[in-house]
Amino acid sequence: MIGNVLSIAGSDPSGGAGIQADLKTFSALGCYGMAVLTALTAQNTRGVSGVHVPPAAFVAAQIDAIFEDVEVHAVKIGMLASGDIVEMVADRLRAHGARNIVLDPVLVATSGDSLGAPDVVDAMKRHLFPLASVVTPNVPEAVRLGGGTAVRDLAGLEALARALHAQGAQAVLVKGGHLGGAFAEDVLFDGAGVQVFKAERVATRNTHGTGCTLSSAIAAYLAQGKSLAEAVALAKDYLTDALRAADELHVGSGKGHGPVHHFHALWR
Repeated sequence: MIGNVLSIAGSDPSGGAGIQADLKTFSALGCYGMAVLTALTAQNTRGVSGVHVPPAAFVAAQIDAIFEDVEVHAVKIGMLASGDIVEMVADRLRAHGARNIVLDPVLVATSGDSLGAPDVVDAMKRHLFPLASVVTPNVPEAVRLGGGTAVRDLAGLEALARALHAQGAQAVLVKGGHLGGAFAEDVLFDGAGVQVFKAERVATRNTHGTGCTLSSAIAAYLAQGKSLAEAVALAKDYLTDALRAADELHVGSGKGHGPVHHFHALWR
């Protein structure tokens, strides 16, 4: 099935993250991608230099326009710059009966730049956690969301996942990319059990947009009828291959973090 997948996220003009990365991922995995812009950023592979946030009502109008005309099989949520936008997004998704919602709580860019106002965290937990099929924070984001303290091992990842699940999330995938070691391990907890997804760590500086890409891939596979565990496993494989091929691209000055290669299986 060719699924229709909607990204609700910010724009990255350099193309490596945000809705640009989401649309590339949807396309690479055989889905039709759509996008609702929640923020315009001025950024490149070296960092974020500016953010312009549209009114929450306009974000709502974009969502309504999509759902009133298109059958949406999955939704990926990325950068939401204010608590008002978070609340509005939740309200419209609830009103339209959206399903297969993947929430990537984009709070910090790969460059380390902070994204989102202080009220975003509380608004996410209150309004979006209950709606999302899975929440996909990395370790710093999981800690900021109130999951506990910084961790160094697999047991710590599981503790973060359980803590966020206890705060209302249906399922939590805590990504272990920030931890060291030869393997990148992610932990999924859905209230019933824990699953670990393991992949060989790829040595590359081209990691811009990895979180956006993984969450978008999960949404794409959910839109195609995969179970959550299947979607996570397939998405992690896709991201790992995109990282392995990332050095084939020559995007950026080399002083920052370049993008992954979303079309690694197609550009031959």
